[in-house]
Amino acid sequence: MDISLIVGWLAADILIVMGITVPKLGNFWDMPSIQIVVGGTIAGLIACYPFSMTTKVPKHISVCLRGPKTYDIAKTVDKLVELATVARQSGLLALEEKAGEIKEPFFSSAVLMIVDANDPDKVRAILERQVSDMMDRHDAVRGMYLKGSALAPAFGMIGTLVGLINMLKAMDLSGSGGASSLGQDMGVALITTFYGSSLSNVIFHPIAQKLAVRDSEEVLYDCTIIEGVLAIQAGDNPRNIREHLLSSLPQKQAKKLLAKAEGGS
Repeated sequence: MDISLIVGWLAADILIVMGITVPKLGNFWDMPSIQIVVGGTIAGLIACYPFSMTTKVPKHISVCLRGPKTYDIAKTVDKLVELATVARQSGLLALEEKAGEIKEPFFSSAVLMIVDANDPDKVRAILERQVSDMMDRHDAVRGMYLKGSALAPAFGMIGTLVGLINMLKAMDLSGSGGASSLGQDMGVALITTFYGSSLSNVIFHPIAQKLAVRDSEEVLYDCTIIEGVLAIQAGDNPRNIREHLLSSLPQKQAKKLLAKAEGGS
């Protein structure tokens, strides 16, 4: 589990509270402002995106909290090398049983494609199209949070304008003390801007960025599988397959994994 998102949220909240100071927190609570900013942002997202996407926010958060080892490239390469060894010894048809043991759908279907003796170019095209479609879906979800990051400050400004208009309408400068509540009313008007900016930079933007990181991890995983199964279909040497696939990792990590594999062989 990757708790960096939660740690970031907690750290931001603590720092903001420390900056405000606890005795003055009451100055930053205003229910009408919360309704305008939070309610308006949610309403805007509902207007922009289908319910099938907006109702999956808990799922998106769980993806953000998913550990980076979910798509472990080193283990995936080990599995591909194992499959390559089996294919060289017993032929591609021997991989059909191995494919049934693989729980990850993309990996399993990729192996079955080469078992069925499909044309390599066709296999690559089909698998890359699946990855492309997946990236489009991820971009759409990430775009929802980027839109929320833009809507929150906008509704904060709307709330500020509402507050200023109400403040000016209520001002009475005809007598003494007519502007005595100016400071308090101005403070309430500006709270919505504070809410909007906080919602954008503490909640929405970090989620969008974390989803981008998770997307990159899954794309790397899928591309590793594509290159691996095509190399197996071509009959490449398992050792060469390992070296080729590990080249996508940082050089230091790749050398360490190669040395470990050589030591275990």
